[in-house]
Amino acid sequence: MDAAEYIKEGMEKAALSEVTQENTARSMGSGSLDVYATPAMTALMEQAAAELAQEKLPEGWTSVGIALSIEHTSATPIGVLTRAVAKVTAVEGRKISYEIKAFDEAGEIGHGTHERFAVESEKFMAKAQSKATH
Repeated sequence: MDAAEYIKEGMEKAALSEVTQENTARSMGSGSLDVYATPAMTALMEQAAAELAQEKLPEGWTSVGIALSIEHTSATPIGVLTRAVAKVTAVEGRKISYEIKAFDEAGEIGHGTHERFAVESEKFMAKAQSKATH
């Protein structure tokens, strides 16, 4: 399967979240302050990329994250809305590359790159489950 049949360079998808106590650095264990946690921002960025792929891939296929490189450049307090945008930069075989950015109401708070790989859901899960028998 060639993911380029379904996913094209330049496609974009956004995901939204509000900063709450649950997704602060203090609550997630990634720091001691009540600001948007880097793991939460990263998850929102990956969510945008994953949703884009899921909407476009054929039935029985999904994508899994294989690489992620981000910079968290600005703190966001509780109560502020955040938005992550994933933009496809390349599709090679089953590998999908993205530029990812995150924003709050004041501007950009993070950016980076992300790669996902298209997989057949049943085959992938069977292989993963085989590890449980050892």
